[in-house]
Amino acid sequence: MSTPDPHPSSSGPRPPAGQAGAEPLLRTRGVDVVRDGRHLLRGIDLAIHPGEHWALLGPNGAGKSTLLALLGAVSHPTRGEVDVLGRRLGRVDVRELRAHLGHVNPRHPLHSPLTVREVVLTGATSTIEPDLYRKPSPEEAERAERLIDTLGITAAAESRWTTLSQGERGRTLIARALMPSPRLLLLDEPATGLDLTAREVLLDSLDLLRHQHPELASVLVTHHLEELPESTTHALLLRGGETVAAGPVDEVMTTELVSATFEHPIRITRHEGRWTARAAARRTPRD
Repeated sequence: MSTPDPHPSSSGPRPPAGQAGAEPLLRTRGVDVVRDGRHLLRGIDLAIHPGEHWALLGPNGAGKSTLLALLGAVSHPTRGEVDVLGRRLGRVDVRELRAHLGHVNPRHPLHSPLTVREVVLTGATSTIEPDLYRKPSPEEAERAERLIDTLGITAAAESRWTTLSQGERGRTLIARALMPSPRLLLLDEPATGLDLTAREVLLDSLDLLRHQHPELASVLVTHHLEELPESTTHALLLRGGETVAAGPVDEVMTTELVSATFEHPIRITRHEGRWTARAAARRTPRD
Protein backbone atom coordinates (compact mmCIF):
# COMPACT_ATOMS: atom_id res chain seq x y z
CA MET A 1 0.00 0.00 0.00
CA SER A 2 1.44 3.37 -0.94
CA THR A 3 1.72 5.91 1.86
CA PRO A 4 -0.63 8.87 1.35
CA ASP A 5 0.61 12.44 1.50
CA PRO A 6 1.11 13.14 5.25
CA HIS A 7 0.13 16.77 4.74
CA PRO A 8 -3.24 16.98 2.98
CA SER A 9 -3.12 20.77 3.05
CA SER A 10 0.08 22.66 2.36
CA SER A 11 -1.09 25.41 4.68
CA GLY A 12 -1.30 23.03 7.64
CA PRO A 13 -4.15 22.71 10.14
CA ARG A 14 -6.63 25.58 9.90
CA PRO A 15 -8.36 27.28 12.83
CA PRO A 16 -12.14 26.86 12.93
CA ALA A 17 -14.58 29.59 11.98
CA GLY A 18 -14.25 32.59 14.28
CA GLN A 19 -10.65 31.76 15.21
CA ALA A 20 -8.93 32.90 11.99
CA GLY A 21 -5.58 34.52 12.71
CA ALA A 22 -5.44 33.27 16.30
CA GLU A 23 -2.01 32.26 17.53
CA PRO A 24 -1.69 28.51 18.11
CA LEU A 25 -1.83 27.29 21.69
CA LEU A 26 0.50 24.45 20.75
CA ARG A 27 3.01 24.18 17.94
CA THR A 28 5.64 21.57 17.15
CA ARG A 29 8.24 21.87 14.40
CA GLY A 30 10.36 18.95 13.22
CA VAL A 31 10.04 17.14 16.54
CA ASP A 32 11.97 13.92 17.11
CA VAL A 33 11.95 11.86 20.29
CA VAL A 34 14.70 9.23 20.51
CA ARG A 35 15.06 6.75 23.35
CA ASP A 36 17.88 4.17 23.47
CA GLY A 37 18.62 4.85 19.82
CA ARG A 38 15.01 4.26 18.74
CA HIS A 39 12.79 6.95 17.24
CA LEU A 40 9.51 7.19 19.15
CA LEU A 41 8.56 10.29 17.14
CA ARG A 42 10.07 11.58 13.92
CA GLY A 43 9.53 14.94 12.19
CA ILE A 44 6.22 15.89 13.86
CA ASP A 45 4.75 19.25 12.75
CA LEU A 46 1.53 20.32 14.44
CA ALA A 47 -0.39 23.51 15.27
CA ILE A 48 -3.42 23.59 17.56
CA HIS A 49 -5.51 26.78 17.77
CA PRO A 50 -8.14 27.97 20.28
CA GLY A 51 -11.47 26.23 19.79
CA GLU A 52 -9.99 23.24 17.97
CA HIS A 53 -10.60 19.71 19.26
CA TRP A 54 -8.04 17.23 17.98
CA ALA A 55 -8.18 13.47 17.88
CA LEU A 56 -4.78 11.80 18.10
CA LEU A 57 -5.15 8.35 16.54
CA GLY A 58 -2.91 5.42 15.78
CA PRO A 59 -2.20 1.80 16.67
CA ASN A 60 -0.47 0.74 19.87
CA GLY A 61 3.12 1.94 19.87
CA ALA A 62 2.47 4.70 17.32
CA GLY A 63 3.78 7.42 19.65
CA LYS A 64 0.49 8.92 20.83
CA SER A 65 1.30 9.05 24.54
CA THR A 66 4.83 10.26 23.80
CA LEU A 67 3.44 13.19 21.81
CA LEU A 68 0.83 13.96 24.47
CA ALA A 69 3.62 14.16 27.07
CA LEU A 70 5.35 16.81 24.94
CA LEU A 71 2.14 18.79 24.48
CA GLY A 72 1.56 18.67 28.23
CA ALA A 73 5.10 19.91 29.01
CA VAL A 74 5.81 16.64 30.81
CA SER A 75 8.81 15.73 28.63
CA HIS A 76 11.13 17.40 26.10
CA PRO A 77 11.95 16.55 22.48
CA THR A 78 15.30 15.15 21.44
CA ARG A 79 15.28 17.48 18.43
CA GLY A 80 12.92 20.15 17.14
CA GLU A 81 10.81 22.83 18.76
CA VAL A 82 7.74 22.61 20.99
CA ASP A 83 5.88 25.81 21.85
CA VAL A 84 3.22 25.53 24.54
CA LEU A 85 1.03 28.59 25.08
CA GLY A 86 3.65 30.68 23.29
CA ARG A 87 6.53 29.41 25.44
CA ARG A 88 9.38 27.26 24.10
CA LEU A 89 10.08 24.05 26.01
CA GLY A 90 13.62 24.20 27.32
CA ARG A 91 13.43 27.96 27.90
CA VAL A 92 10.62 28.16 30.44
CA ASP A 93 9.68 26.79 33.86
CA VAL A 94 7.42 23.89 32.88
CA ARG A 95 5.67 24.03 36.27
CA GLU A 96 4.29 27.42 35.29
CA LEU A 97 3.08 26.06 31.96
CA ARG A 98 1.37 23.05 33.50
CA ALA A 99 -0.77 25.35 35.62
CA HIS A 100 -2.48 26.46 32.39
CA LEU A 101 -2.97 22.96 30.99
CA GLY A 102 -5.72 20.54 31.95
CA HIS A 103 -4.00 17.16 31.75
CA VAL A 104 -6.34 14.28 32.61
CA ASN A 105 -4.33 11.35 33.94
CA PRO A 106 -6.45 8.17 34.00
CA ARG A 107 -3.99 6.75 36.56
CA HIS A 108 -4.67 9.52 39.09
CA PRO A 109 -2.63 8.46 42.17
CA LEU A 110 -5.29 9.13 44.80
CA HIS A 111 -5.70 6.67 47.65
CA SER A 112 -7.74 8.72 50.15
CA PRO A 113 -11.53 8.33 50.25
CA LEU A 114 -12.22 11.90 49.09
CA THR A 115 -15.63 12.82 47.75
CA VAL A 116 -16.14 13.78 44.11
CA ARG A 117 -16.49 17.42 45.19
CA GLU A 118 -13.24 17.30 47.15
CA VAL A 119 -11.37 15.69 44.26
CA VAL A 120 -12.62 18.36 41.85
CA LEU A 121 -11.56 21.13 44.24
CA THR A 122 -7.98 19.77 44.37
CA GLY A 123 -7.73 20.99 40.79
CA ALA A 124 -7.64 24.57 42.12
CA THR A 125 -4.38 23.83 43.94
CA SER A 126 -2.99 21.23 41.49
CA THR A 127 -2.52 18.81 44.37
CA ILE A 128 -3.60 15.20 44.85
CA GLU A 129 -4.83 15.74 48.41
CA PRO A 130 -6.67 18.85 49.69
CA ASP A 131 -4.48 21.66 51.01
CA LEU A 132 -5.26 21.60 54.72
CA TYR A 133 -4.05 25.19 55.12
CA ARG A 134 -6.21 26.63 52.38
CA LYS A 135 -9.98 26.85 52.19
CA PRO A 136 -11.59 27.01 48.72
CA SER A 137 -12.88 30.46 47.87
CA PRO A 138 -16.59 30.96 47.16
CA GLU A 139 -15.72 31.43 43.48
CA GLU A 140 -13.83 28.13 43.41
CA ALA A 141 -16.65 26.30 45.15
CA GLU A 142 -19.16 27.72 42.66
CA ARG A 143 -16.96 26.76 39.70
CA ALA A 144 -16.58 23.23 41.06
CA GLU A 145 -20.37 22.89 41.25
CA ARG A 146 -20.80 24.12 37.67
CA LEU A 147 -18.21 21.67 36.37
CA ILE A 148 -19.72 18.80 38.35
CA ASP A 149 -23.07 19.63 36.76
CA THR A 150 -21.62 19.93 33.25
CA LEU A 151 -19.91 16.55 33.56
CA GLY A 152 -23.15 14.97 34.78
CA ILE A 153 -21.95 13.82 38.20
CA THR A 154 -24.08 15.98 40.51
CA ALA A 155 -25.81 12.91 41.95
CA ALA A 156 -22.40 11.50 42.89
CA ALA A 157 -20.92 14.72 44.33
CA GLU A 158 -20.79 13.31 47.88
CA SER A 159 -19.73 9.81 46.82
CA ARG A 160 -16.27 8.62 47.84
CA TRP A 161 -13.53 8.13 45.24
CA THR A 162 -13.08 4.53 46.34
CA THR A 163 -16.72 3.72 45.50
CA LEU A 164 -16.91 5.39 42.07
CA SER A 165 -17.24 3.55 38.80
CA GLN A 166 -14.51 4.03 36.22
CA GLY A 167 -16.78 6.29 34.21
CA GLU A 168 -17.55 8.47 37.23
CA ARG A 169 -13.86 8.71 38.02
CA GLY A 170 -13.08 9.79 34.49
CA ARG A 171 -15.65 12.58 34.51
CA THR A 172 -14.49 13.66 37.98
CA LEU A 173 -10.91 13.97 36.70
CA ILE A 174 -12.03 16.04 33.72
CA ALA A 175 -13.89 18.42 36.06
CA ARG A 176 -10.78 18.57 38.27
CA ALA A 177 -8.55 19.39 35.29
CA LEU A 178 -10.84 22.28 34.34
CA MET A 179 -10.80 23.95 37.76
CA PRO A 180 -7.89 26.33 36.93
CA SER A 181 -9.68 27.42 33.71
CA PRO A 182 -7.01 25.98 31.41
CA ARG A 183 -6.79 26.97 27.77
CA LEU A 184 -6.07 23.42 26.70
CA LEU A 185 -7.43 20.04 27.85
CA LEU A 186 -5.38 16.88 27.23
CA LEU A 187 -7.20 13.53 27.45
CA ASP A 188 -5.31 10.22 27.30
CA GLU A 189 -7.75 7.46 26.23
CA PRO A 190 -10.54 8.68 28.56
CA ALA A 191 -13.02 6.00 27.42
CA THR A 192 -10.74 3.01 28.01
CA GLY A 193 -12.48 0.32 30.05
CA LEU A 194 -15.89 2.00 30.02
CA ASP A 195 -19.03 0.09 29.17
CA LEU A 196 -21.29 1.37 26.38
CA THR A 197 -23.49 3.56 28.60
CA ALA A 198 -20.56 5.10 30.49
CA ARG A 199 -18.76 5.84 27.21
CA GLU A 200 -21.78 7.58 25.70
CA VAL A 201 -22.32 9.66 28.85
CA LEU A 202 -18.66 10.70 28.79
CA LEU A 203 -18.73 11.70 25.11
CA ASP A 204 -21.98 13.63 25.58
CA SER A 205 -20.39 15.47 28.52
CA LEU A 206 -17.37 16.39 26.40
CA ASP A 207 -19.60 17.74 23.63
CA LEU A 208 -21.51 19.88 26.16
CA LEU A 209 -18.27 21.09 27.74
CA ARG A 210 -16.86 22.17 24.38
CA HIS A 211 -20.10 23.98 23.53
CA GLN A 212 -20.05 25.89 26.82
CA HIS A 213 -16.35 26.83 26.51
CA PRO A 214 -15.80 27.81 22.85
CA GLU A 215 -12.24 29.09 23.42
CA LEU A 216 -11.08 25.82 24.97
CA ALA A 217 -8.91 23.56 22.81
CA SER A 218 -8.43 19.86 23.43
CA VAL A 219 -6.43 16.83 22.35
CA LEU A 220 -7.97 13.38 22.84
CA VAL A 221 -5.82 10.27 22.41
CA THR A 222 -7.44 7.00 21.36
CA HIS A 223 -7.12 4.13 18.91
CA HIS A 224 -10.88 3.58 18.67
CA LEU A 225 -12.80 5.87 16.31
CA GLU A 226 -16.03 5.07 18.16
CA GLU A 227 -14.60 6.95 21.17
CA LEU A 228 -14.49 10.32 19.37
CA PRO A 229 -17.04 12.99 20.34
CA GLU A 230 -19.15 14.64 17.63
CA SER A 231 -17.41 17.94 18.40
CA THR A 232 -14.04 16.68 17.10
CA THR A 233 -12.74 19.23 14.57
CA HIS A 234 -9.26 17.95 13.61
CA ALA A 235 -7.27 14.75 13.61
CA LEU A 236 -3.65 13.62 13.58
CA LEU A 237 -2.92 10.07 12.43
CA LEU A 238 0.32 8.49 13.67
CA ARG A 239 2.05 5.32 12.53
CA GLY A 240 5.46 4.23 13.78
CA GLY A 241 6.10 7.66 15.30
CA GLU A 242 5.48 9.51 12.02
CA THR A 243 2.57 11.57 10.72
CA VAL A 244 0.32 9.87 8.19
CA ALA A 245 -2.06 12.84 7.97
CA ALA A 246 -3.02 15.93 9.98
CA GLY A 247 -5.73 18.52 9.49
CA PRO A 248 -9.51 19.06 9.49
CA VAL A 249 -11.25 15.87 10.54
CA ASP A 250 -13.31 15.44 7.36
CA GLU A 251 -10.12 15.49 5.27
CA VAL A 252 -8.14 13.15 7.54
CA MET A 253 -10.67 10.59 8.77
CA THR A 254 -11.01 8.74 5.48
CA THR A 255 -10.97 5.06 4.61
CA GLU A 256 -7.69 5.45 2.71
CA LEU A 257 -5.80 7.35 5.40
CA VAL A 258 -7.07 5.33 8.37
CA SER A 259 -6.27 2.10 6.51
CA ALA A 260 -2.73 3.37 5.91
CA THR A 261 -2.40 4.31 9.59
CA PHE A 262 -3.40 0.89 10.90
CA GLU A 263 -1.87 -0.98 7.94
CA HIS A 264 -5.09 -2.88 7.36
CA PRO A 265 -8.06 -2.25 5.03
CA ILE A 266 -10.60 -0.45 7.20
CA ARG A 267 -13.88 1.07 6.01
CA ILE A 268 -14.74 4.36 7.72
CA THR A 269 -18.30 5.65 7.97
CA ARG A 270 -19.83 8.63 9.76
CA HIS A 271 -23.42 8.86 10.92
CA GLU A 272 -24.95 11.70 12.96
CA GLY A 273 -21.50 13.06 13.65
CA ARG A 274 -19.97 9.83 14.99
CA TRP A 275 -17.48 7.49 13.33
CA THR A 276 -17.37 3.73 12.98
CA ALA A 277 -14.62 1.52 11.60
CA ARG A 278 -14.92 -1.98 10.18
CA ALA A 279 -12.53 -4.25 8.36
CA ALA A 280 -13.11 -3.82 4.63
CA ALA A 281 -12.65 -7.54 4.00
CA ARG A 282 -13.71 -10.42 6.27
CA ARG A 283 -12.31 -13.89 6.35
CA THR A 284 -14.85 -16.68 6.78
CA PRO A 285 -14.02 -20.28 7.67
CA ARG A 286 -14.21 -22.84 4.92
CA ASP A 287 -16.06 -26.12 5.25
